[in-house]
Amino acid sequence: MTAPRWDHLLMDATLATFAGERPFGSIERGALAIKDGAIAWVGAMADLPGSAAAVARTVEHLDGALVTPGLIDCHTHLVFGGDRAREFDMRLNGASYEEIARAGGGIASTVAATRAADEDELFRQSLPRARALLRDGVTTLEIKSGYGLELDTERRMLRVARRIGEALGVGVRTSFLGLHALPPEYRERRSDYVALVCDVMLPALAAEGLVDAVDAFCEGIGFSREETARVFERARALGLPVKLHAEQLSDLGGAALVAEHRGLSADHLEHLSESGIRAMATAGTVAVLLPGAFYALRETRLPPIDALRAHGVPMAIATDCNPGTSPLLSLRLAANMACTLFRLTPEEALRGITLNAARALGLADRGTLAVGQRADLVVWNSRMPAELCYWVGGDLQRSVWVAGKPLPQA
Repeated sequence: MTAPRWDHLLMDATLATFAGERPFGSIERGALAIKDGAIAWVGAMADLPGSAAAVARTVEHLDGALVTPGLIDCHTHLVFGGDRAREFDMRLNGASYEEIARAGGGIASTVAATRAADEDELFRQSLPRARALLRDGVTTLEIKSGYGLELDTERRMLRVARRIGEALGVGVRTSFLGLHALPPEYRERRSDYVALVCDVMLPALAAEGLVDAVDAFCEGIGFSREETARVFERARALGLPVKLHAEQLSDLGGAALVAEHRGLSADHLEHLSESGIRAMATAGTVAVLLPGAFYALRETRLPPIDALRAHGVPMAIATDCNPGTSPLLSLRLAANMACTLFRLTPEEALRGITLNAARALGLADRGTLAVGQRADLVVWNSRMPAELCYWVGGDLQRSVWVAGKPLPQA
């Protein structure tokens, strides 16, 4: 008797594959097979090469439930100490940014709280935020450093990011964000801090295997184009890809800079220029939209969505989960915001948290339901892909699979 060729077979599913030309890559009355952690077959049930019982060890009938690739949150600052809820209250009671800073708030407060937390405490505080994202169907997430601004704390942040992936059984990609803000002890020694990041922190952390990509905050209140270029050049010399917080508050040409370095993504982009868009299109750099920050900051200038479409720049969406400007713990809500605030279609938004989000992390093995892809997928308590953007909140996921194995409920 021939042994079944597949480990698991999902039957009678509505598949949103995000592969092919059909809207959402949809397959009605579809089936998907898993073998050794990868997708081994996907198509219409009528095209199965034999009876379900004959081709798979385990068969699960889904009664038309929607199946999508696992969601990918490609931009988070999820590891940090403390929170900034008090500042939120102060702002809504009329305090200015300067008044909050004088009271010890702003990024300096998060740096102080993060530096004060040891690795176990930082892990304890950060793990629930990751669990919240998983409950929404996230199977891969990016986590940045950048709240240490000195070697030991940046190392702790990146180690905690790795621990979160191991503890929850999900994919975690790390980004070193040394050029996030100027630490208080370097306020009068700006060039010395940039040199520390480029010549000490980045090489040390890369040598320890803690860095998957290098990020920076290129902005008037952050770092200049020239300073950013220095860290990018060092990253490329170390064989690390780059990405960038760019054009959020002004246009410093950051998107064109990251495109020059064949960067993975440029993120935020409310002030992105036509020349920046053309550079990104040529380089294949993904535009990562962060509607949570747009919402929390009550911004009014929209990213140039129509121009990004016209030039064929792939658009991803992420939570930007952080304590100050986007305390957002739902990637589906970010997709909803991208539709309602930025006027993306549900298909664009869902591609933005699957296929294009994978591209923004340099991951070619996930983001679609296709043969050979890692079997990261979500079974939803819904039947139409647009429902994932339509519902504001709520618990829609039925089961989440990573590399062919169902995750325990977070």
